[in-house]
Amino acid sequence: MTRANKYKRDFVLFLELGFVAVNQSDEDSATKLFEAAQVLDPQSTLPVVGRGYLYLQKLELGKAIKLFEGVLKEEPENEMATTFLGICFSMAPNKESEGEKILKKTVKSDDPLIKRLSHDSLEFVEKFVKKDATPAEVRKSK
Repeated sequence: MTRANKYKRDFVLFLELGFVAVNQSDEDSATKLFEAAQVLDPQSTLPVVGRGYLYLQKLELGKAIKLFEGVLKEEPENEMATTFLGICFSMAPNKESEGEKILKKTVKSDDPLIKRLSHDSLEFVEKFVKKDATPAEVRKSK
């Protein structure tokens, strides 16, 4: 039994911990966890979505968009990648309307988490992206 096979059953755990690390701004750990997950299941697009999420959190939108678009070429129905792509576009210059269009589609998802994320993202676009909110308005809304 190879080392990778020994941990293959922990694939989802590595992924989940990667997302937790992103949310805690631990880029080094997140990257390592997503890479480990990719080794355990090279065919899965989930570690790629995770790395895209990391770039999204860092507002490196170009890198995130490239990863999400790559996932969607392989899996056009991947709602997580689609929603994250919509979020990226909604914050990218000259792509706001495209992002909003994507999020309006994903808000109709059967997955309650995707639906909620899309709804909240559309709300953010309405409040802060479309109306050119000032920093004081952003702080006040929190």
